[in-house]
This record gives sequence, structure tokens and C-alpha cells, in this order.
Amino acid sequence: MHRNQIFIFRLTNPLLEILFTSTFCLGYVNLKEKIAEFPDFPKKGILFRDISPLLKDPDVISFIADEFARRYNANNVDLLAGIESRGFPLACALALKYKKGMIMIRKQGKLPGKTEKLSYSIEYGSATMEIQNNAVENNQNVLICDDLLATGGTAKAAANLVEKIGGYVTGFAFIIELSDLKGSELIKNYRYESLVKY
Repeated sequence: MHRNQIFIFRLTNPLLEILFTSTFCLGYVNLKEKIAEFPDFPKKGILFRDISPLLKDPDVISFIADEFARRYNANNVDLLAGIESRGFPLACALALKYKKGMIMIRKQGKLPGKTEKLSYSIEYGSATMEIQNNAVENNQNVLICDDLLATGGTAKAAANLVEKIGGYVTGFAFIIELSDLKGSELIKNYRYESLVKY
């Protein structure tokens, strides 16, 4: 994570100024400390872990993007796919970092044009997602992004949609992983990276 500070020094001639930028790095951010927790949301018995405080801090966003860029080589990524909706900001941040495009995997009825749809089970119900048919060119490498890996149903459905329209899933990028729910077992045939484990 980088932050720039500007310093101005005057030489003996007060009309002459030297302007330069000093950059320093904060090499580590404790993401778990910044993640907010909300009991009984969206249903009783569920502890919701909220990444909103991370998104408010541009330095933290930069740190997260740098960390995933360290783990996934840009040469192996053609597109970043964000899962609605908290996967969108992560996918956008990584798209900027990698200088690649970003596509959306959305809830049913949110995308125009021809789409592929898939229904799946999630930790507190069921859902249907879709992707535009022309979102991915044949054999493009897609890195799928979401805020959280729970049971793995959403991630697996997203991968199936990408593959259904001709893409290749390079892997997954998750900020949070709920290890007890064993979502990694559902996507065991794919590479995945998570930054915070509970």
C-alpha cells in the first residue's frame, strides 16, 4: 500500500523551490480488525461479516489489490468477473491493477440481452445467477471475485456460468473465507485465494 506525501524545501535563493515526492509503504494491514460483524443478519443465527469498512479506505483497497496481484500472475488473467454485488468493487480494483477488463455475474433479471442462467443453493436459501452470453471470448482466462467464500454454492455456480459461455476459470479471489462451512470442498477443482479466514 502506498501513500504519497509532498515536501517543499527552499534553497538559499527564496525564489527557487524544489518539489519532490516521498513514498512510503505500509506492508501489512490487519483486515480482520477492520471487518465489521452483524449478528442475526440477514437471518437469525447468521453472523454477517461486512467488508464495507475496507472499501471506505483507499489504502486498504490498494493493499488488497496488491496482495491478489502477488498471488495471481497478470499473464494468466484476461478478465475479472465480479459476483453480485460485493464482488463488484473487488473485481474493479483488480481490473485496474491488472489493466484488464471486468465482467458481471448478476442476480436473475438484472442483465440485458441474451444470458445464461443457473440456479443453486446458498447458506440460507437458493438463488439464480446469470451472465451475458457474449461476456467472455472463447478460452479467455477469468479470475472470479467475491467478498466471501461460505458454502461454495455461489462460487461454483459462477464458475459453471463462465465455463458455459466458453471461458476458462483461472481461479477465485475472496477477501473472507468461512472455513467451517467447507466451501473450498465445492470448488476443489479450482484454485482459490482468500485473505482472511474465520
